Amino acid sequence: MAPSSEKKTGAETGKISVEERKPSYNNNLPNFLQSVKLKYVKLGYHYLISHAMYIFLVPLLGIFSVHLSTFTPQDLIQLWHQLKFNLVSVIVCFALTVFFGTLYFMTRPRKVYLLDFACYKPEPDVMCSKELFMDRSRRAETFTPENLEFQKRILERSGLGQKTYFPEALLRVPANPCVAEARKEAEKVMFGAIDDLLDKTGIKAKDIGILVVNPNSYALVVSMENITLNWYFGNNRSMLVSNCIFRMGGAAILLSNKPSDKRRAKYQLIHTVRTHKGADDKSYGCVFQEEDETKQIGVALSKDLMAVAGEALKTNITTLGPLVLPMSEQLLFFVTLVARKVFKMKIKAYIPDFKLAFEHFCIHAGGRAVLDELEKNLELSQWHMEPSRMTLYRFGNTSSSSLWYELAYTEAKGRIRKGDRTWQIAFGSGFKCNSAVWRALRRIEPAKEKNPWMDEIGDFPVEVPRVTIIN
Repeated sequence: MAPSSEKKTGAETGKISVEERKPSYNNNLPNFLQSVKLKYVKLGYHYLISHAMYIFLVPLLGIFSVHLSTFTPQDLIQLWHQLKFNLVSVIVCFALTVFFGTLYFMTRPRKVYLLDFACYKPEPDVMCSKELFMDRSRRAETFTPENLEFQKRILERSGLGQKTYFPEALLRVPANPCVAEARKEAEKVMFGAIDDLLDKTGIKAKDIGILVVNPNSYALVVSMENITLNWYFGNNRSMLVSNCIFRMGGAAILLSNKPSDKRRAKYQLIHTVRTHKGADDKSYGCVFQEEDETKQIGVALSKDLMAVAGEALKTNITTLGPLVLPMSEQLLFFVTLVARKVFKMKIKAYIPDFKLAFEHFCIHAGGRAVLDELEKNLELSQWHMEPSRMTLYRFGNTSSSSLWYELAYTEAKGRIRKGDRTWQIAFGSGFKCNSAVWRALRRIEPAKEKNPWMDEIGDFPVEVPRVTIIN
């Protein structure tokens, strides 16, 4: 299944098509032609299993149609007379059908629609290049030369670009991280995103419901990163990493459970899966705000972070998989599991192909290492990873709001078609791993969109080097 109808060249995807190269018989390389054949065998298997019900139903319908064609008008009159003598039974059955049908429609959960969302784009005067970041770190005069060099190495390998944003209070000399400045940052990001959202949707502020239990209302969700008071001035390296990758940003999302809003909504919420590993000590302490040995407050990132994130991800996708994967993938996973656990066969665990369940992926832009691991383990292409990598490059790690910058990127590229499914997956301290699945209710036309990518989307994607030297 192609991710979209958008044409992708070899340069865009970073891949070489089979037609563009001759088959290689080097023993160190796979046989590409054989791989293509196996791909189509797998697609055929997937189609067969996914449509098995229809395949078996067609012959039954054929038999029923042939049998129905033998009915004469006399047979239909006789059937009517039989039903007439059982009028009470017919009425009772009809009444029960109406009752249970009404009960079902009254008690089923209301559908949740995403009308629109807006991502905040700060003013150019708070843009922070890597050189400016290092300049402000040096001027702070609190970091040792060794730890200034450490921050420089982190930045060079971070995947962040030169146009991310920093709070005004941290760009001043000297920096002024205080509650008043943190409030100013929060107001700029939140109100900026909310104002854009209300302007895009035409919804008035008084129409926003407060209680999430209200069955007929709008819900406004604000997601943002506030880093003014989280800047770390000490020399504990586990706390310095967050200085280098977190940046200013936020998003506002408008949800509705009004059936009448389906016509103008962009997406419908299909599934949410929340995984919380706080009961495990390693998970609880892997991202932790605390004082260092000099009483400086910072957020410490444990060396166990990637392992903890992997466990949380495994739990999350194990729960999500049966809800979204086609039966063909679930059957392969089950057969492999039985072979390994019951029959003790030494075969690799089968990793389901989530590309059969989703057209688009919005993966938390927490850092380059996180994206690399998910790309490898979920076997995603560079095209699937592009929104996440470009968001990390252009806006940095803006915490949970990065997912919305990624979705905005996908929209700006014109990739969202009606019926497309998008998987948003995010990580957080605690340790948490959460998934949301959205289905597009209409095609998103980039020309009609207003989001932070639109005035520069033609410049992306860009090649992000593994290491960018900072002077």
